[in-house]
This record gives sequence, structure tokens and C-alpha cells, in this order.
Amino acid sequence: CAGSRSMFLRHAFAAVSLALALAGAGRAPAQPACGIEGPACTVPLGTYRVALPGGAAPPGGFPALVFFHGAGGTGAGTLRNGAMVSEFLARGWVVIAPDGLVRPGSNFGPGWSFHPSRPRQRDEAAFTREILADAARRFDIDRSRVLLSGFSVGGSLVWYLACADPGLAAAYAPVAGAFWRPHPEMGACAGPVRLLHTHGWRDETVPLEGRPLRGGAILQGDVFHGLEILRDANGCTGLRADAYDTEGPFWRRWWTRCTPGSALQLALHTGGHSVPPGWAALALDWFAEVVPGDPE
Repeated sequence: CAGSRSMFLRHAFAAVSLALALAGAGRAPAQPACGIEGPACTVPLGTYRVALPGGAAPPGGFPALVFFHGAGGTGAGTLRNGAMVSEFLARGWVVIAPDGLVRPGSNFGPGWSFHPSRPRQRDEAAFTREILADAARRFDIDRSRVLLSGFSVGGSLVWYLACADPGLAAAYAPVAGAFWRPHPEMGACAGPVRLLHTHGWRDETVPLEGRPLRGGAILQGDVFHGLEILRDANGCTGLRADAYDTEGPFWRRWWTRCTPGSALQLALHTGGHSVPPGWAALALDWFAEVVPGDPE
């Protein structure tokens, strides 16, 4: 036992010495709190995970993506989407992945409180504010360069947050999820927003037109009607789009005769219900175009 204890101490001392040496050489691998493994970051209303880019924060702090998972997902699962997360990290962004709550009696796992006709488990806007305040303190994020996004029901949450609180983030980029029926009334949104909506042409889970669920008890919304509501919020003067782009993997259309500083764009891809390949680069490039002062 004495020999085993001595060997353990020698190995522990060697490991600590190596870590200190690497730190002194500037090569110690970063092990941020709240990553995929180990405990999540905790705020009063819930938990979240985070992935950090390499290097020191730029003046003003890191830009940050907050990405809300789909039904049954988790924040850790969001960070395992390597193709999406790596693109943001490579461009110097922090990726924040909140955790939804399980609704009592639900078989679908964690989700979000956004549906206008269902009991609310949590104030998701307040939860988001808590996350952003905590992440700004812990990880030096720039609150003026935050992009809110999410997939499926996480994307639906983003539409409702953008409508109710357009100043919560600099821009919004939901994927494969929009308003639900009954849609918000015209004029119900609090003000102009910057929003890029991405959707699969062949999406059968959340079709562009929406669909009834649970025997018609709840009804997904129509993406095009949602865009009309946001055109109204953005003060756009026309119904049709003003610009189009069909190059590359996305067919895009956007409205320009709108309130200065607002932005509204639809990006379609040929796939189904997914975060499509190339979406991260699309969202990052769009953010750089529409958010004043973004260094990208």
C-alpha cells in the first residue's frame, strides 16, 4: 500500500508539473466550464452549455450564438453538431446551448414554452436574458453581437422572441420552425427585427405551410404568413421580395424597402427537416451584412 501511495503521488506531481509547464509555455489546453461533459452552467431559470473559440476575446468581447435545440434535445446535443459549431468557433464566436424543460406528461423530452395556447412552464425571454448576463460575466461575450437561433421548436421559440422582444439580440436566425396557429395578429410584434429564416423545401415534419398535430389539437403555422407579419413589423412597403439569389445551396429572397436597420430574408434548401450543410456560414455571412459594426 505504501508503494502504491508513493507511486500515485509521483504520478500526480508529474501531471501537475506538466500542466504548469504547458501553461507557462502558453500551450495548456482550454477546459472551459459548462462544456459537453460535466456540470452545466446554472442560472435561476435553468441550465446551458457553452463552447469557446481559441484565443483571447477581442475588444468588446466575443460575438455569441445562442442556439435552442429541437424537441427532445439538449444543450450538450447541440454542441455535438460539429459541422455547425466548428464554423462558429473558427470565426471567433462563442456557442451557447440552452437546455429546455420537460413538460409534465410529455413523451417528447425537453422543449420550450412558446405556444400561445399552452400553459407556460418558463419565461423563455427571461431565461435567455439570464443566460446572456451570466455568459457575459463568465466568458466575455459582447451583448451587442448576439445571434439567437434554434432548430424546429427551438426555431419557433426564436420567432416568438424576435416578435415580442426584438432588442433581446442583434439578430435572429431560426431554422425549420416558425409561428404556430393562431398566428400573432398584425401589429402584435414589438418592433422591427433582423431575421433570417431557413427552411427545407421537402420538410414534412414542419412543412412550410404547417400541419395539424394531435388530431388537430395544435396547429403549426404558415411560414409565409409569418413573413407577412414580420414585413408589417419591419414597415416593409411591398408584398413581394425585392432581391433574390439562387446561387449555391440556398435559394434566398429578401425585402429591402423596410425600416432602416431591419432585415428580413428567407433561405430555402432542397432537403427536409434539418440544419442543412452550409447553414452556419450562411448565417455568419448574413449577420456580418446586417449588423452594423460587425467585424466579419
